[in-house]
Amino acid sequence: MADINTIIKDYLDYLAIEKNRSPKTVANYRRYLDRFANSSKLEKVSDLTENAIREFRITLARAAPEIKKVTQAYYVIVIRSFLKYLAKRDFKVVSADKIELPKIPQRQIQIVEYGDLERLLAVKKAKDVRALRDRAMIHTLFSTGLRVSEMCSLDRDVNLTRGEITIRGKGGKLRVVFLSPETIEAIKDYLEKRGDIERALFISLSKDKNPKAIGRITTRSVERIIHQAAAEAGIPRKVTPHTLRHQFATDLLVNGADLRSVQELLGHSSISTTQIYTHLTNKELKEVHRAFHGKRRKE
Repeated sequence: MADINTIIKDYLDYLAIEKNRSPKTVANYRRYLDRFANSSKLEKVSDLTENAIREFRITLARAAPEIKKVTQAYYVIVIRSFLKYLAKRDFKVVSADKIELPKIPQRQIQIVEYGDLERLLAVKKAKDVRALRDRAMIHTLFSTGLRVSEMCSLDRDVNLTRGEITIRGKGGKLRVVFLSPETIEAIKDYLEKRGDIERALFISLSKDKNPKAIGRITTRSVERIIHQAAAEAGIPRKVTPHTLRHQFATDLLVNGADLRSVQELLGHSSISTTQIYTHLTNKELKEVHRAFHGKRRKE
């Protein structure tokens, strides 16, 4: 019977080569499956039984709150995916459909007030290359709804005339995002100030009096810049690049965009992921409340 570690390696190679999963995704799957195999003392594929999975889930549940509910769900997702792969390879294993996903609390989406957003977009007024870069990044995140890693991967040859960017997102999927006129101007101002030949659109800068380009900016640097800009704008709560992605989606839905279009713009593979925003934007429920709540008291 096949050794479980060999099969896990084959599965991870399959994810990387045939499914085109990112190195980070493959590393996460490896970590989850290794923990499952070690905790359950799996040696061969036949050890991967429904009871072994149940016992492992109990172990994870007992480890709460160190292992959050959402993380426990990720473990189950990975195990189910592994089972589907094994079935495809004609191994006699438990059906993935028998392994139910746990119910997890709906995520609470954090957004900022409209006035705070306007101050954040206007905070970088200086004309030096660092301030112009930061302003262009803030506008780009809000205009496109890009993930911070997607924005960091952009090259400077973006088509500013058309105001469109084709981005390769999670799972290698392509989608088109759009730049607002304000964002286009912000990027143009920033690029005109640059004197380097770096390929990246957004670059890290040295701390010299006359800063020099030192390669593509990192996600951690962007997070730090957004946090600092929010503080400068007088926003009391934490603001991250992902906050601006939430803001982008909420802004579209509040102004009448349909859920499917927002799903496509965000690059969500499932509409259920996009539905986390609907509780923030349901105008019909608000109108029902206004029309009927406390009606008897007013009569």
